[in-house]
Amino acid sequence: MSEKYHFIVIGGGIVGLSTAMQLQQEYPKKSILLIEKENKIASHQTGHNSGVIHAGVYYEPGSFKAKFCKMGVQQTMDFCTKHQLPFEQCGKLIVATNDLEMKRMKVLFERCKENGLNPELLNENQLKEIEPNITGLGAIKVKETGIIDYISMAKTIAKEFVAMGGKIKLNAEVIHLNETKDQTSVKIKSGETYKSSYLIACAGLQSDRIAKLMGLKIDYQIVPFRGDYYQLNKRFNKVVKHLIYPIPDPAYPFLGVHLTKMIDGSVTVGPNAVLNLSREGYNKINFNLKDLKQMFFFSGFWKLILKNWKPAINELYSSLNKNTYLKICQKYCPSLTISDLEPFRSGVRAQAVSKDGKLIHDFLVEETQRSLHVCNAPSPAATSSLPIGKYIVELIKNKTEKNKNGNKI
Repeated sequence: MSEKYHFIVIGGGIVGLSTAMQLQQEYPKKSILLIEKENKIASHQTGHNSGVIHAGVYYEPGSFKAKFCKMGVQQTMDFCTKHQLPFEQCGKLIVATNDLEMKRMKVLFERCKENGLNPELLNENQLKEIEPNITGLGAIKVKETGIIDYISMAKTIAKEFVAMGGKIKLNAEVIHLNETKDQTSVKIKSGETYKSSYLIACAGLQSDRIAKLMGLKIDYQIVPFRGDYYQLNKRFNKVVKHLIYPIPDPAYPFLGVHLTKMIDGSVTVGPNAVLNLSREGYNKINFNLKDLKQMFFFSGFWKLILKNWKPAINELYSSLNKNTYLKICQKYCPSLTISDLEPFRSGVRAQAVSKDGKLIHDFLVEETQRSLHVCNAPSPAATSSLPIGKYIVELIKNKTEKNKNGNKI
């Protein structure tokens, strides 16, 4: 006999947890189940990111990314303050190291202002004064940026959700979904079936597969990109006071290798962005045949590679060659040596790619009559997790409290 709930949330990352918590706050008398296929929450993107509270520098003005990130900065810090979680609003410097980057820096400075930030332009002397170990011709100072431990935040959200009456089911890999006019059903690998009036999927690296299980006709696919990090030797724990970012190439969607202060006092360098052969493999040698076959038979994958083959090769080479990675870092922190780069974990980014080979940059939500799917939630999804969850709750309130047949959820 299957268990019945008012809502089921698929995905135990920070976006799914935020959604479940805020659903329970909105509907305190309704039963909510969160399903996670791993044996712990925050196992993938949430637990493998750089721990940055992004300010919203780079995103298209008016996009969901820009809107949610701007709200998410303050909401994240307020949540941490309320629950006594450590965070630091240390700010970041986006450093230009040549004339081309100086030109790009001025464009990026205007983008910061368009997105409601209060950036400050620094010349070479001003940069050296506040960060003596960093070399550059100039920089943008963004004071709003911060650092946090997102795993701790996710665990706290989970505790809040359960304390309000929510239920979390771990080791529950979804293998089948079904929707009728009255309900949805979820079958997991161990054989149990759960039914609900409404389902929300926040499945990250598996989001396209979950959407297809529900019958959505999507024309994009998740392509995984691995980000390799190094941790600096502990003697560098005080090397910077801010986060140090390069000026990004606007033709390329990733931000480049940066120095990141971590909330525990250490400093990491990374990430690059390398096409990964496994959606959930965090080592360079990981390989998943199912993931690889799905990529290779997706026309959008090949169109993406053909459009971006040169940066793809550069990223792969930096991943395989530590000296190349070091040279990237030495552009703005020349004091680093090869022995200073110590092993650290990698992350995998779930990047939605359209069938014409374009990266889908903004958050993307798809709906059926009784389900809602977060199909693309790239960085800054962790920063934006609270406003994303609120947005999903509002969609459910406004659009699905009565379905098309007039049946209440």
